[in-house]
Amino acid sequence: MWVITVHSRNNVQMFEFDNEKEAKEVLARIQGYKILTEVIYFNDDSFNEK
Repeated sequence: MWVITVHSRNNVQMFEFDNEKEAKEVLARIQGYKILTEVIYFNDDSFNEK
């Protein structure tokens, strides 16, 4: 999951995305102070080695 956090003087908004490409496309259109974060859940089986 990818999260964009947008900070303004009196507000904080967060937007969630399923993939990096979509998040980066939206990030490019947002003006102001913004942070792109990848959220990784370590209990997700897709990250465990088999």
